[in-house]
Amino acid sequence: MNKDHLLYSETGYFSKIILDYISGEKNLQSFYGNQPDLDGFKNQIELKRNFSKSHRKQLVDSLLKQYQAVETTDLVLNRIELLSNENTFTITTGHQLNLFTGPLYFLYKIISVINLCKSLKETYPDYDFVPIYWMATEDHDFEEINHFYLKGKVFRWEGQEHQSGAVGSFKTEGLNTVLELLSSELGSSDAAKELADLFRKTYTEHNTLGEATFYLANELFKEEGLVVLEPNIADLKKLFIPQIKRDLIDQIGFKEVSATIELLQNKSYPIQVNPRELNFFYLKDGLRERLVEENGNYTVLNTPIQFSKEELLKEIDQHPHRFSPNVITRPLYQEVILPNLAYIGGGGELAYWLELQSMFKAQESVFPILMLRDSALVMNQKQFDKIQKLGLSKADLFLDRGDLINRHIRRISNIDIDLSPLKEQLKEQFEKLYKIANQTDASFLGAVKAQEVKQLKGIDKLEKRLLKAQKRKLSEEVIRLVNLQEELFPREGLQERNTNFSEFYLEYSSSFKEGLLSHLNPLNKEFTILIF
Repeated sequence: MNKDHLLYSETGYFSKIILDYISGEKNLQSFYGNQPDLDGFKNQIELKRNFSKSHRKQLVDSLLKQYQAVETTDLVLNRIELLSNENTFTITTGHQLNLFTGPLYFLYKIISVINLCKSLKETYPDYDFVPIYWMATEDHDFEEINHFYLKGKVFRWEGQEHQSGAVGSFKTEGLNTVLELLSSELGSSDAAKELADLFRKTYTEHNTLGEATFYLANELFKEEGLVVLEPNIADLKKLFIPQIKRDLIDQIGFKEVSATIELLQNKSYPIQVNPRELNFFYLKDGLRERLVEENGNYTVLNTPIQFSKEELLKEIDQHPHRFSPNVITRPLYQEVILPNLAYIGGGGELAYWLELQSMFKAQESVFPILMLRDSALVMNQKQFDKIQKLGLSKADLFLDRGDLINRHIRRISNIDIDLSPLKEQLKEQFEKLYKIANQTDASFLGAVKAQEVKQLKGIDKLEKRLLKAQKRKLSEEVIRLVNLQEELFPREGLQERNTNFSEFYLEYSSSFKEGLLSHLNPLNKEFTILIF
């Protein structure tokens, strides 16, 4: 197995705010705390050293209770127990409950967390670091998670329109149909049987999507010591009561994040998410609806449920688990209940985290280090050989399809179809005509300009026709190029955002995960290309 790297800026898939963040652009430094490097973690440990002992105890108790539902490794259980110690910290990533893990980057997130913990232990041996997968069980966007892609086909969990509320509580009914379709597509190899059996045990032996995802993540990464956390737990929400009240009563999230957004916009950065006046949903009996405030009364949208201020405070104290954080307050909840040093996420996630630092300060919570998760392009040796034969560079692969074809045809054509030199000569000739017009009759300048534009457009049209003709002549080359890019960039997007891990497990079995664990490292801050 071989690997190569590419700068994130060379891929064309990452936003300016993320490129500025990973490069340490000074313009952005006021929106986060410690740097995402090993030295930054030394400072972050000091900031988090005084994490509450009572919070640690409640966290450990909740995790041990959750893990009674699955068989796991001694490594996982030992790491949970370690969380009682003041010298133990977490590194966290979060993800939705995608069907059968969804796209590949689910694995990349978790492996980034696992490998970062290893690097930190090597650098700071006096401390322990626990990798955490935070399950987004309170999410409610079912359309985003109810499918996955395998070999270009979509496998979708249909007929769940009657289920509502937090997706973690969705019943797993109807997934037998997906299993049947999946089994027929996987084939009869040993790896195929393993995958079908994993899907069956995950979704037909567990009652809810939350329970199933907990089991699946544990099965995939228990040997590496990953700790899976279900955060929608009453005892953990109790630890969050002060922050819930400050957001709902004082609207801290809205005020602080709105002010930060204005600062980011002044620096020409686009905004990822906007806060609401109240950044919580009300969660109860299949219901997850936003809370809104009007004239001192608090209403749950689309329901008759209402609270006065006093009734709301009482409800928070007695039933904190009914208050579900949104995208603004979920990160805060995470940092309140975990002795966490860093959050690892994708570009979109980090973009909205960069809006939150002032809210954390106002809520008297430590803002974590932000780490961009690993991104990777996986290919086999045959595909790599095709790339070499076609004479493509690493960066070429990431081009828009039309741009890639045009660039490649220009490169391999036996005639020069780049007419840029001819256009430059024409411009030089018209410069002489401009001088003549100025010296004789300036009224001719408009006519000269019109003629220049006309002739340049004519050359552009000729160049496009030549390129089109060469595409026809070299059609076999174009087909090979398009087929290769479709294999590596399904649906004309990043492989990691489309393809399910099972496609590679069929080909490489357990060596696929082993390869990812060996070669991904978020501290590298580069896009990884893996050749299996």
